[in-house]
Amino acid sequence: MIIRADFHLHSCLSPCGDLSMSPRTIAALLAERGVALAALTDHNSALNVPAFFAACRERGIAPLAGIEAQTSEECHALCLFSDAETALALGEELYDLMPPVMNIPEKTGDQVYVDENDDILGEVDKYLVTSAEIGLEELARRVHDLGGLFIPAHVDRPSFSMTSQLGFVVDGPWDALEVVRMPADANPAEPDPGGAPRIDTRGYPLTTSSDAHYPEHVARRAFDLDLGEEPLLDGAGRVRMEALRAALARRPR
Repeated sequence: MIIRADFHLHSCLSPCGDLSMSPRTIAALLAERGVALAALTDHNSALNVPAFFAACRERGIAPLAGIEAQTSEECHALCLFSDAETALALGEELYDLMPPVMNIPEKTGDQVYVDENDDILGEVDKYLVTSAEIGLEELARRVHDLGGLFIPAHVDRPSFSMTSQLGFVVDGPWDALEVVRMPADANPAEPDPGGAPRIDTRGYPLTTSSDAHYPEHVARRAFDLDLGEEPLLDGAGRVRMEALRAALARRPR
């Protein structure tokens, strides 16, 4: 079975996300655009994941609990889990590892989290787009210890990416790499048709995702995931992470 997936979505909790990006709105747009599996990945926090889970299940979408973490190297990475509780716990760890830089909503944007009816429950005090004091590889191992998947984000982007911060894709315990554009061939020396230099993705499975901050961006770079004969969900309705790992291994490299 092949399904459409989007592993990178921001809600009204991310200060760079539009306030219209409530979990219910995102789920409705995903359903309208044919996405069957999706992760909410706000910056350094999972506080809107419970509402996202409720909204996705109403729409028949399999939800993943995610965070787009910012490491000490200023690299962004997607941390994905099958349950909200684990993502929330990691979010608390990251919050404690972030510097005491407070958010100023009128300058950097609102950071609100909501319930399943889109009613505001509160605002996050620290500015979420800062680096936690944890390195990329250490965070990957922590995510794996918690049973999750770890995917360095938009590695071909010129900011907050593995290549922008470290110069190239480094080897590590990554389950896949997210790219903005799928490479047309394996030659990293030639520019792609869009003008960006190719990068050596070192044989890791590749995904694309929307990195949506506004409604019009939801599902814009959703990707196909081949589950084979494996069921996506377990008996409790949670995403089976072993099936997801196997499906990612079938992605182009």
